[in-house]
Amino acid sequence: MRAMVLERQREPLQLCDLADPEPGPGEIRLRVTACAVCRTDLHVVDGELPNPALPLVPGHQIIGRVDRVGPGALRLAVGDRVGVPWLGRACGVCRFCRSERENLCDAPEFTGYTRDGGFAELVAADARFALPLPAAIGDDAEAAPLLCAGLIGYRALRAAGDGLRLGLWGFGAAAHIVIQIAVQRGREVYAFTRAGDARSQEFARALGAVWAGGSDQRPPAPLDANILFAPVGALVPAALAATERGGRVVCAGIHMSDIPRFPYQLLWGERTLVSVANLTRRDGAELLAACAAAPILTHIARYPLADANRALGDLRSGRLDGAAVLVV
Repeated sequence: MRAMVLERQREPLQLCDLADPEPGPGEIRLRVTACAVCRTDLHVVDGELPNPALPLVPGHQIIGRVDRVGPGALRLAVGDRVGVPWLGRACGVCRFCRSERENLCDAPEFTGYTRDGGFAELVAADARFALPLPAAIGDDAEAAPLLCAGLIGYRALRAAGDGLRLGLWGFGAAAHIVIQIAVQRGREVYAFTRAGDARSQEFARALGAVWAGGSDQRPPAPLDANILFAPVGALVPAALAATERGGRVVCAGIHMSDIPRFPYQLLWGERTLVSVANLTRRDGAELLAACAAAPILTHIARYPLADANRALGDLRSGRLDGAAVLVV
């Protein structure tokens, strides 16, 4: 099979011919049709997440069709259309797994980080962690960003609570999905972008934001909750300053630069600062059901598999509205 391989961090991916993976016990093999490109892939490639399983095939927003079933993988069959997300496997026995918090598992495996992912023609996956896609969710490339941008955004939205006014900091793949869910649920959304980024601000307003401005600006009203998708620690105090008493700031990225010191007054007033980590299969089932019932329109740029480095570069430089997707 063809695959884009990370041989060393901070170096471009290499297009390689690899042996076809064989599904082990409890696994399936997918013929990949689409794999979205995530900022987490950038963190892996750029060396900001340590100790990937090199050489590595990145990619963890995978859509494909099952073409082989390993021993004991009984819940899926050849021909099934499924998605494979970031959480590739959990141990099932640690205290977190036993308390329905498999996202915090003591011994997890992560797709495209500690096991090969979807920047390839084929991928093997644990059948228990593959998510069947409802027929109402159509085009594979348009569905692919739901497998992480959508899932992490959905988990962050749930962590943010039910307040009316919601701020989204960093308007990329995750935010452009979350805003649609939030607006469908009657929330007012305030979008924060890079200072002076008029294009992203207009994109946010087109998707329903009642206000869009730079991260150096204050919103016109205090916000009940803020979600940070931008991996910039300096935005945490700014988000707290924009948060109403009793409100919440949710850090949604797997990596963030250091948070600077800030005065206790920003946290006082029963404001809460939390993070979300990874995802659960329950998150996946809930999000996909919600998207089937009330469709989410993902805005994507399609790239052939061999152009994965160009897709990563466009994401790194902020040239994208929405999500980059490799079409295999």
